Amino acid sequence: MSTFPTQKKPNGSTSMAPTFLLVGMPGLSAVPSWWTIPLITVYILSVLGNGTILWIIALEPTLHRPMYFFLFLLSVSDVGLASTLMPTLLGLALADAHAVPASACLLQMFFVHVFSVMESSVLLAMAVDRALAICRPLHYPTLLNNGDINKIVLTHSYCLHPDMARLACPGAWGAVYSFFVVLSAMGLDPLLIFFSYGLIGRVLQSLGSSEDRWKACQTCAAHLSAVLLFYVPMILLALIDRLRVPIPQPAHTLLSYVQKKLPPLVNPILYSVKMKEIRERIIKRLYSRKVGCA
Repeated sequence: MSTFPTQKKPNGSTSMAPTFLLVGMPGLSAVPSWWTIPLITVYILSVLGNGTILWIIALEPTLHRPMYFFLFLLSVSDVGLASTLMPTLLGLALADAHAVPASACLLQMFFVHVFSVMESSVLLAMAVDRALAICRPLHYPTLLNNGDINKIVLTHSYCLHPDMARLACPGAWGAVYSFFVVLSAMGLDPLLIFFSYGLIGRVLQSLGSSEDRWKACQTCAAHLSAVLLFYVPMILLALIDRLRVPIPQPAHTLLSYVQKKLPPLVNPILYSVKMKEIRERIIKRLYSRKVGCA
């Protein structure tokens, strides 16, 4: 969370000050050391988990398929999102540095929204991939080729923060404007994702074998969990911001931390546990390295 100080001009107008003030988690400034440990631990685990996913997909030729290519991109966006947040979070935790230059704040905002929109796009692409694989299994290899994958990946180009929108357009119009831009950039993604799962659900009902239904559900379980983990906190924050829901500042800040820090931590665990090929390839690679060292 941040506040935006303004400067008064001689003509009575205001301009944005060159420094932003980060609110952080109220009450923790007096004891900054203890929450640095879980903060760094979560970041290291996120990088290690996503790095393992990137490593195994890059090395295993059998995983060079659309579903795993999208998983590779999801891990890239998770690592980028987790890394982008660390400079200011560590500054608050270690040095109680609330003042941040406007240029640094805007640069961080840019990358936060780049990787957030990228993750939203990848989650949508993965939903389309699963829908095609389950609804059109015979035509799946021809329906989704490398050219189509490249087009799906490059779907969004918006980067905007609601607080910045309110600076450019104060009052109610700023909230309307920011909501419209967020809706344009990412609002359609969850709708299309759940539409894809509606098609999947219809196909699953027509399957005669309960074993086939179970296998199909297993292929979607990790992705659906990642979708809920990414969008539920985001939607809650958006509703709180647009409706001006009066919640305590620590609760709002904690929810924003959950939204940005939890998906990069949990996604690798979800996909390693739920996707048999990923899990088996990781175990095989680690075992072969252990034997080689012995």
